[in-house]
Amino acid sequence: MNPIRLLLQTNDSAAPLLARLTLGLVLFPHGAQKALGWFGGYGYSGTMGFFTGTMHIPALFAFLAIAAEFAGSIGLILGLGGRVAALGIAAVMVVAVQSVHLANGFFMNWAGNQKGEGFEYHLLVLGLALIVMIYGSGKYSLDARLARRGAKA
Repeated sequence: MNPIRLLLQTNDSAAPLLARLTLGLVLFPHGAQKALGWFGGYGYSGTMGFFTGTMHIPALFAFLAIAAEFAGSIGLILGLGGRVAALGIAAVMVVAVQSVHLANGFFMNWAGNQKGEGFEYHLLVLGLALIVMIYGSGKYSLDARLARRGAKA
């Protein structure tokens, strides 16, 4: 089977639809902060400066992280390239947990009484991303439409 068709293939289920929409809608503001400076973010230049200067992340990986959160969230909302978008977001979350959040424990810092944020949010994102990676974009996705069109051709 064609590798592109394998990436686009999905079922007509509502579960991956809910997973991808939830993931895309939750990640979009974070990506827009990094890419555009919306929602109180620093924009592309500020985020790249922080990632490369403060965190010492190579520029290519910093760019890919911004792209995964911003373009990936849009792809998820549209159901376009859902598996690839979810994989990119999952990779960003794994790196974030390993490099920053693991040292702060499990819980988020809701009360403001710990050193930083824990990794519980990241686990939720990883769970949603895994659903999309395994099952595809689901019902009402551009992936499903493209896969059907490819099957007819």
